[in-house]
Amino acid sequence: MLSGVFFALAAGLMWGLVFVAPQMLPDYPAALLAVGRYLAFGLIALPLAWMDRSGLRALRAGDWLEALKLTAIGNFLYYLCLAAAIQRAGGPLPTVIIGTLPVVIAISANLLDHRRDGRLPWLRLLPPLLLIALGIACVNHVELRALGQAAASLDAYLQGAALALVALGCWTWYPLRNADWLRAHADRPPRVWATAQGLVTLPAALCGLGLLWLLQHSGLALLGTGFDFPLGARPVSFIGLMLAVGLFASWLGTLCWNEASQRLPTALVGQLIVFETLSALAYAFVWRGQRPEPLTLAGIAALVLGVMLALRVRPERNAD
Repeated sequence: MLSGVFFALAAGLMWGLVFVAPQMLPDYPAALLAVGRYLAFGLIALPLAWMDRSGLRALRAGDWLEALKLTAIGNFLYYLCLAAAIQRAGGPLPTVIIGTLPVVIAISANLLDHRRDGRLPWLRLLPPLLLIALGIACVNHVELRALGQAAASLDAYLQGAALALVALGCWTWYPLRNADWLRAHADRPPRVWATAQGLVTLPAALCGLGLLWLLQHSGLALLGTGFDFPLGARPVSFIGLMLAVGLFASWLGTLCWNEASQRLPTALVGQLIVFETLSALAYAFVWRGQRPEPLTLAGIAALVLGVMLALRVRPERNAD
């Protein structure tokens, strides 16, 4: 249990980096950030694959297909929506929406009837749900007030909220599906599964890069007419940040999460994503050079308290 919580904490600290990257490169389109991150992830996985070649050979075609599904939804689509949301609405709002994952995953596990870990009592989940809703309301109130209710800013804020909700859906599906595979293949090292997901991202990222090039040179100018494709105006910063995020947030973060997923019940490990939320909020405010307002701090406190209460709820085994 203790080692599982430690691995979840380490994953959260590294995953928090993905929330600040779009703010560090605001002039880079979200689609290019997503492709760049996972291209770096795939390249980093190549030498790691040589180290894990015996374990990778044991994976069947169905396993590779599962890794591709997890990558497409839990990596590409998730990060594309998240990066676009952060660039439109800023860091705190998407971070707090993603911060609802602990309880959303618990509810999803209940609705899907995960017989392996049992159900969480609905009545005991109600207080954490209300606290997390209160936390979101507090942070959103501060962010909307800061926008000054300007029409253009409000439109971008609402677009960011919608994109963050799509990202929330992607990362509700990913940990449940990923945990199912890991628990069904307890004999497989989590590192091998992390490397396998990295390998399947490489051809997908190359296809994405090629598609962006076609769209950029087809007259659509998806990345903007003045954008210097593919590295932009700050190539050193772009390459360095993508390599850092690809190594720490993608491969190492996935490895730590896989280790936690094999050690802890799905409903519990899903709630420990709160470490990612807290890290992301801290990174966002440090990057902005701002102190959180008291109402924002109250919202964060409500979020943390809600998740702490949810962690105290234990699954009830099914009678059958």
